[in-house]
Amino acid sequence: MLKSTVLKQKTDKERLLARPYVERTKEKDVHKWISSDLIKVILGPRRAGKSVFALMLLKGQDFAYFNFDDESLPGEEKIDLDELMSELKQVYGDTKYILFDEIQNLPNWELFVNRLHRAGYNLVLTGSNASLLSKELATHLTGRHIPIEILPFDFKEILKFKQYEFSDDKMLLPEEKAKLQGHITQYMSNGGFPEIVTKDLEPRGYLDVLFDAVLFKDVIKRHRIRFSKQIDNLGSYLINNTSSQYTARKLANTLAFKSDVTVAKYLDYLIEAYLIFSLDRHSTKATMRLQSPKKTYVVDNGLVTAKAVQSSPNNGKLMENLVFMELVKKGNQPNRELFYYKTRNDREIDFVIKKGYKVVELIQVSYDVSNSDVEERETKALIEAGLELDITKLTVVTWNEKKELKKDGAIINFVPLWEWLMDDKN
Repeated sequence: MLKSTVLKQKTDKERLLARPYVERTKEKDVHKWISSDLIKVILGPRRAGKSVFALMLLKGQDFAYFNFDDESLPGEEKIDLDELMSELKQVYGDTKYILFDEIQNLPNWELFVNRLHRAGYNLVLTGSNASLLSKELATHLTGRHIPIEILPFDFKEILKFKQYEFSDDKMLLPEEKAKLQGHITQYMSNGGFPEIVTKDLEPRGYLDVLFDAVLFKDVIKRHRIRFSKQIDNLGSYLINNTSSQYTARKLANTLAFKSDVTVAKYLDYLIEAYLIFSLDRHSTKATMRLQSPKKTYVVDNGLVTAKAVQSSPNNGKLMENLVFMELVKKGNQPNRELFYYKTRNDREIDFVIKKGYKVVELIQVSYDVSNSDVEERETKALIEAGLELDITKLTVVTWNEKKELKKDGAIINFVPLWEWLMDDKN
């Protein structure tokens, strides 16, 4: 049984390696680790391109491949791991490089990986569950692994696929600027899951099925949840309310959960499965951070479109979610380098960027600032927060407005989304 699976997956490996490939932004930085004896752990949501990324990292090496998310397997707990290693050796020879796909499906996988690592194997793992990093890896592989997060395409990766060459000079031409903004509009609505982008699929349908698969495999099945409809409702509700504040108690009341403890537990499962992100309020006081409402964001805008219950898109919410995810893809870790903020007068700042202990930038996201009341609201919040946090880099990301505003001794830069996305300094 295992022999036929290994042989079939070898064919899958060769087929994937032969396909056209969009080079990922992180690839150059990660290549230097391939020869290292550290275990390379590639984490991210299902269908975000982790497997192809891992395969391309190893391209040019002789390496074995096995996918634990194969439906032909009899049940992961029944796999004879000694037999598996024997079959891999027969098919691939004596290579010390092995790629294990969706390793979290193997019970007690960390013990198996530890054994192979001690035996001198160079291992690359992929997993669709964030707790791999925080729990099993931290416990069993401390100091012997390097985590690499792969999320759906960022905007520059999408432009690579579309073979669009950006330049500042092009943006002086109205037709070129309109073309770039057309790509952003599509990205804002359809998101960056590779199959959506490369096959020009509509997100509704494909991502509906993906959401259900993630919910079943990575949440309901993994955590043995009996009331699957409840967590389905919770996931859909959060996706439809992206960039909104929440508390477990308020969600429990809204969705008729008996316990806010259950809601908090289910929230952790959805975050682990890379469906949503939770953003804390920035404060130097730990109690304030813990007691304040959190904000929810979705791993990809396509999921927001796919699960939307409203009839027309909310461009403001979509744009804020896009900016959040681009900040994450650029390496800003939520609740470590990325927060939201409330001033003493309860004015909200969408994003606080920290480097080490220091706040370095405040960002507001506003789709349309043509209304003077909207501009006044955003600038007041930034000026007030800038004074409280002693920060002068104040930014409003807009759809198309570009200007510098000097007010009350502060300088606020209004930056069009296209320019913000293409600026390497971000």
